[in-house]
Amino acid sequence: MNYYPPSPQPELVMGLCPHSDAAGLTILLQVNEVEGLQIKKAGGWVPVVPLPNAFIINVGDILEIVTNGIYKSVEHRATVNLHNERLSIATFLVPKLDGDMGPAPSLITPENPAIFRRISMIDYLKALFSRELDGKSFIDAMRTQIEDF
Repeated sequence: MNYYPPSPQPELVMGLCPHSDAAGLTILLQVNEVEGLQIKKAGGWVPVVPLPNAFIINVGDILEIVTNGIYKSVEHRATVNLHNERLSIATFLVPKLDGDMGPAPSLITPENPAIFRRISMIDYLKALFSRELDGKSFIDAMRTQIEDF
């Protein structure tokens, strides 16, 4: 659960800095229908207008990796509101911890080589939790041309 209290100066406060979710999919319920979620599109921030009783589904980094970039993870952030608190509940879908992940072999061809490397889920999570949220920097570190985290 995420709680963002009202702020007398919302333009000076960030609820949650820009990032993409490391999970495969994120399912988000904006409980009290107060705006605050924004997605990055064409270099700008677009508000996601809450719909009553609706879930928001975000593609995460794992799905981008497994699809070899066919589906892109969504960079987003949370802002605060001048007058209203904002509540949201998120759940994250991830592969089992004792496996590994990388681009699906059926999507890799000589014309379409892997753009992400294969990694164990444990090593993926260790690398994730050793970094700060910073846009899409974590998935960028998973690309094949990057050697180290």
